[in-house]
Order: sequence, then C-alpha cells, then structure tokens
Amino acid sequence: MTTKPIAILSKPAKPELSELIPQLTAWLEEHGREVLLDRQSASYVPQAAGIERSQVAGRDPEFAIVLGGDGTLLSAARALAPADIPILAVNLGSLGFLTEVPLKDMYSTLEKVLACTCPIDERTMIACDLIRDGEVMHSYTALNDVVVNKSAIARLVGFDLSIDNRQSFTLKADGVIVATPTGSTAYSLAAGGPVLMPSVQSFLLTPVCPHSLTHRPVVVPENSAISIVVRSNGEAAFLTIDGQVGQPLKDGDQVVCRKAEHAVRLLQMKQSFFQVLREKLKWGERE
Repeated sequence: MTTKPIAILSKPAKPELSELIPQLTAWLEEHGREVLLDRQSASYVPQAAGIERSQVAGRDPEFAIVLGGDGTLLSAARALAPADIPILAVNLGSLGFLTEVPLKDMYSTLEKVLACTCPIDERTMIACDLIRDGEVMHSYTALNDVVVNKSAIARLVGFDLSIDNRQSFTLKADGVIVATPTGSTAYSLAAGGPVLMPSVQSFLLTPVCPHSLTHRPVVVPENSAISIVVRSNGEAAFLTIDGQVGQPLKDGDQVVCRKAEHAVRLLQMKQSFFQVLREKLKWGERE
C-alpha cells in the first residue's frame, strides 16, 4: 500500500530552519516517508521542488508538520482544515499557545504520530462573510478570531450586533472581536476577555475599548449566527481575520460569523489545557 506524503510548512526567515529542515527531511525519508515541502521550506533543501502553501491540501498529505509560531500555524490551518489534514505544530516562537510541541520533543512526538498513538485535538473555526449592499463580497475562515475595528487614527466606530437575527446590543468602541475558544487566549484576552477551554462549544464577543463601561464580553453558543453591522459615519473601519488577512469596510457593511464546516485537527502531546496555561502565562509561579 502506498503511503501518503508528509508535508512540511515553515515560517519565513527563521535562521534555525537552514539546519532543521534538511535534518527533518532526512529523518522522514529514513522512516520510509515521502516529504512534501512548501516553497519556504524547500528553499533550505538542495534540489527540492516546493509548492505553494495553498496547493498542499490538494496533494493529500497524511499530515503536515508546521514549524514556527502561532502565526505560522494560523495560516497553515486556514489552508489545510477544509481537507481535514492533521497538523503537528512545532514551536519555534516565544509564546506559542497553539504550537505546544517544543523543538526538543519534535522527533519523539513524530514517532508517536507515525505509530498512530498521538492524540488529535479538534478546534472549532469561524466562517465569516462580508456582506455589502446585500451581496457577499468576501468569505473567510478563522481559527482564532474575526475582528472589526477602526483604523489607527479614526474616532470610535458604531456597531450593531445581532445574534440569530435578534438585535442584541449597539455600542461605540475601537472594535469588536468574535473569538473561538482557541482564540480566547489571543487578542480577546488582551482586550479583557475570559479564557475559554478549547472544548467549550461557544464563541466569545469581546468589545475593544467600548465607550460605555457596561459593555462586557459575552459568550454565546457556537451554533449562533453573529451579525455585526458597521456604523462608521465616514470613519475608516477594517475587518481582520486571525490578525493576518484584512479588508477595508464601508458604512453599512455587515460581517456575519458562524461555525465553520471544518475544524482544525491538531496532533498534540498529552498536555492538559491548564498545563499549557501554566507554562505560557506562568500561572502558579511564585514571585
């Protein structure tokens, strides 16, 4: 039986990759596996032919190894989740809530993955439509969050929020974050939102610097349809997906968020969520 290839995707301009990727490629080939490299990763392997990251899912790899930080994983997740391709995320960054596998544990974890003994953690994604004048202009998916906010120098922007077609509240603020439980430890946390366990079936609405202090973060069921209508009154507003993909907004634009059809499948070590929090946020450490 022919085995599927194993993909390697990596963060640009990480000096350690020049040594790491050739070693990892050789290790996989020694274990009888074909290696599929994105163009960034292929630049470190002589005579290797890389492909665009958007084309990796079409080659149907067994799983993908993502080398980088959480930002690299977010980009890879949006590309691979629709094809249900599992991801092993190896942390080359500094914080790494999602890329929880440290570099020193990469090969031991890979041995478990190849032996089919590594657990898979499924993470909910957000499907987002930008609607203008009744027409869907753009559609996106996000693993962490969808953010509607003002531009850097604009005044406060108004937002009309509805949940399941019911008017919920109106506010003026710097922005509104719609976050998954996974994204609760990202921008939403910095904006004062709560930490949600990834298994909680919900979305989180977090106002960013609201004009009224009575507006607080709200947790809604993950089967909710969340609508945000921008009332910019000529001020500049912006839609951002996972902090990486952006789109200018106009007054009256509607952003509709709901649970995506596909989840991100993360191959992970057997760490509890709170163990990750203790390591990343230094919870429980003495002063």
